[in-house]
Amino acid sequence: MAETWDEQQLVADGFERVHVESAWYDGPREGIADVDGVPHYFRNHDFDPSDADDEYVVWPAGAAAVALEREQWAIFVRWYLRDEAGTAAPDTHPGQGGVDARYDDLTSLLAPHREAPDDARRVVGELRYDAGARYRVEGVAYWFRWRPSR
Repeated sequence: MAETWDEQQLVADGFERVHVESAWYDGPREGIADVDGVPHYFRNHDFDPSDADDEYVVWPAGAAAVALEREQWAIFVRWYLRDEAGTAAPDTHPGQGGVDARYDDLTSLLAPHREAPDDARRVVGELRYDAGARYRVEGVAYWFRWRPSR
């Protein structure tokens, strides 16, 4: 288990909240996190588990997109909690398509927002973890501290 910090210390150290995780593969790949206090999409294509700091592209996420992303995230988290409790079968994961109509609708609605624009910023993200549940409706257990990419 990774070392954890309390929220107050994370904020004091300049870490910002991750609201939504859209993809995880050996580390955070895509989602929505605050960057300079404002929700942004983030995307990483070269996560290296041997290095805590990795490069991401980030771009602003509008309020409407954030609301839809949080709605879809909540659907996933509710499924995840059922799965962890042993009351949901793996083939009921809403991301598979055809399982949850609203989740599918949200995927279609969000597709254009999830495309990085040409002017997306490149930043380096350092991870830290809080002591909360990995997945919860208000976000995830990891936070980012961002710095410009070289």
